[in-house]
Amino acid sequence: MDVSKITVWGRDTSYNVQRVLWTLDELSLVYEHRNAGGSFGGLDTPEFLAMNPHGRVPVLRDGDTVVWESNAIVRYLAAHYGSATLWQESAAERALADGWMDWSATTLQADFIRLFWSYYRTPSAQRDEKVISNLLASCQKHFRVLDGYLATRNYLAGAQFSMADIPAGSILHRYFTMGLEVERPSNVLAWYARLQERPAFQKQIAQVFDALFGRLAY
Repeated sequence: MDVSKITVWGRDTSYNVQRVLWTLDELSLVYEHRNAGGSFGGLDTPEFLAMNPHGRVPVLRDGDTVVWESNAIVRYLAAHYGSATLWQESAAERALADGWMDWSATTLQADFIRLFWSYYRTPSAQRDEKVISNLLASCQKHFRVLDGYLATRNYLAGAQFSMADIPAGSILHRYFTMGLEVERPSNVLAWYARLQERPAFQKQIAQVFDALFGRLAY
């Protein structure tokens, strides 16, 4: 199958984009990555808006297929190219994976992205410590839930790494290394260590992000 036709748009400092690149590398797919958004611009052109009317990244084009929203892209790639690796053939197992992916988007990431912006991306003189404290408490609560769940399994959808691990897993590096004192639940850390052993995680997720420190602009 010719997979050289895959193109991804999005700045590589975005962990929504990073999780798409992580997925592509897990599947050993050939692709072109084009930086877009933020200082790169390009999101308001007619050509880009024809792909994603919301004018946001990431966007993936695979031949005639266009997919936007990072978790939708991860699911698409897993379903189309990862039947033996990232995709669960069982409807019950896939529902479990989908549940964790949706929880990551609506709950964990919803609070983490606000924490990351409130603490890491906001200049220290402008930070609201009460907001940071409240968001940190919410994130730590979410990670305690994850820790309890991971006490009896290695990965979110069971014994094997799958698409379920990618959305929440893409947050771990920044959460644990952004310099904020956080709880470090043992089972979450063990899961994090397993993800760090994966070359695609090291390449796309475990990246230096200090250029974002104190920077409110995209």
